[in-house]
Amino acid sequence: MRNKLITFLVLCLCFNWAGYAQSTVHESVKFQSKKLGKEVSYSIYLPDGYNSSDRYYPVLYLLHGYTDDETMWIQTGQMQEITDCAIKSNKAVPMIVVMPDAWDTWYINQYDGKVPYEDMFFEELIPHIEKTYRARSNKEFRAVAGLSMGGYGSFIYSLHHPDMFSACCPLSAAVYDDATMSERIKGNNKLFGRLFGSGMEHWQKNSVLKMLSDLDKEKLPRIRYYIDCGDEDHLLDGNFQVHKLMQEKGLKHEFRVRDGGHTWLYWRTALPDVLEFVSGAFRRNQY
Repeated sequence: MRNKLITFLVLCLCFNWAGYAQSTVHESVKFQSKKLGKEVSYSIYLPDGYNSSDRYYPVLYLLHGYTDDETMWIQTGQMQEITDCAIKSNKAVPMIVVMPDAWDTWYINQYDGKVPYEDMFFEELIPHIEKTYRARSNKEFRAVAGLSMGGYGSFIYSLHHPDMFSACCPLSAAVYDDATMSERIKGNNKLFGRLFGSGMEHWQKNSVLKMLSDLDKEKLPRIRYYIDCGDEDHLLDGNFQVHKLMQEKGLKHEFRVRDGGHTWLYWRTALPDVLEFVSGAFRRNQY
């Protein structure tokens, strides 16, 4: 996997370009959230040409994992270099990439209403981005992806808000069944008990497997899914369950199991394919 990523980056540098990409990244930009009663930080990638044109761009919301923050995709994930290369090699279209800080919220609304992160994301963050930057504001030009906790969040957002995204790319998604989550709530009440409560009612509303099971085959979301998880990842079983349910429901998706574990090396090698996949949705290629 390391060699695959190095080869990709080297090939990009060897293209006969008129200068290297002049993308810009702004880390830890802040805006005030009324929903949360505090500032929310996000980092943002603006593609080459953004500062010299009036063009409006599609947007990828790229979500981080548990214990990470809005800077990790940039500092550890090498997203600027990888995205520059993908765009310059025509593997991906020019796009804005937004990386919000989610702390340990798991991207959901907390069961007791004290931390309505999901409401903030859709009612404040997305409108803020589309007001502040030249971001295209319709579903066809909006996508969501993420790793681990962020992979779970991307699933949740696509299923709760199917009218908001054209593509969803969960990487090593933290998908749990009811039995596993019940054990986690009991064993880690400071985190999962705080998020979901002591019972299972709120969890059921935020269970990827439950929501997929409840989908009406006649009303499937028109979202392009790309699911990727390593063969040595402890979360592989949950991703396989998602794959099986999607097959049973007839929900179109791509499912990849590659060599690797729950590591940044794995996610860095996944990002070029994620960018290519969401670009297919932005280009309105056949669903």
